[in-house]
Amino acid sequence: MEVKTFRIKGKFLMGRQMQPFVWECRAVDVTKAYEKVYSEFGSKHRTKRRNIIIEEVEEISPEEATRPEIRIFAGVEEHG
Repeated sequence: MEVKTFRIKGKFLMGRQMQPFVWECRAVDVTKAYEKVYSEFGSKHRTKRRNIIIEEVEEISPEEATRPEIRIFAGVEEHG
């Protein structure tokens, strides 16, 4: 099973306003990437799933990732 890198774009309700986001993660498939977004935003921002709108999901190469932890997990960069 190959782990892929995804870039997810969308918006979520923060207070009374919709806040746009671009988030990258590593997952086995698109369904797992969706779950990671819901889990992460629910945990960090206390946002319910119904208040998270995912507009676009694209598979990217690990080299295209901008989050350092994603690049490290993918083996593109070394830690330190």
